Amino acid sequence: MKTRESLLIGALFALLLSGCAPLIVQSPSGALTPVNAIADADDKHLMLFGADVVAYFTEGKHRQGDPAIKSVLEGVTFRFATAQHKALFDKEPNRYLPQYGGYCANGIVYGIPWGGNADAWRIIDGKLYTFGGPGSRNGFYLDLPRNIALADKYWAEEVRGANAFVQRVKRLLFRVPHYLTGPELAQEVARRGAKS
Repeated sequence: MKTRESLLIGALFALLLSGCAPLIVQSPSGALTPVNAIADADDKHLMLFGADVVAYFTEGKHRQGDPAIKSVLEGVTFRFATAQHKALFDKEPNRYLPQYGGYCANGIVYGIPWGGNADAWRIIDGKLYTFGGPGSRNGFYLDLPRNIALADKYWAEEVRGANAFVQRVKRLLFRVPHYLTGPELAQEVARRGAKS
C-alpha cells in the first residue's frame, strides 16, 4: 500500500513541477497574458519560440528571429529576422500579435491555452493564427466562422488574463459541451474532408 501511495504522491509532485513553466513563463505580469512563451537565455517570456511574427505577414512564411534583434512588449520578448521587421513591429505591434497569445487557435475553441507551433499557422482576415499542427488547423477550418467566434468568446471570457496552467487544467477537467478529443477531431476532419 505504501508503494502505491508513494507512486501517487510522486505523480502529483511531477504534475505540479510540469506546471511550473506555464505558471511563470507563460503568464507574464503585463497585458499580454497568457502567452505561448518559453524562457531562453535572458528572455524570460519569449513569444512563439523566437519566431519572427512580422515575417508571416511580409514574407508569407515562418522564420526564426535573431536573438540580437528584439523588442519587449508588456514583458514579452519578440525576436525578428531583420531590423526592418523590428521597426515594423515597433510601429504597430498590435497588427502583428498572434491571436490568442500564440496558442493553438483550435485549443482556444475549447478554452484550453495549449500548443501553438510557430510553423503551423495561417493569416485569416489580416490576423495571425497558430495551431498545434495540421490536424488542429484542419479541425479549426471545419467551420471557420463558428470556431473563430467560439475562440474569441473563450479568450475574452476565460483565458485572457488567466494563468495558462490553471485554465488548462480547469478546461481539461470541466470540458466545454462541444469538446472533441484528438482522435474524434481527426475522424471528423477525415469524414468532412476539411483542408486548410
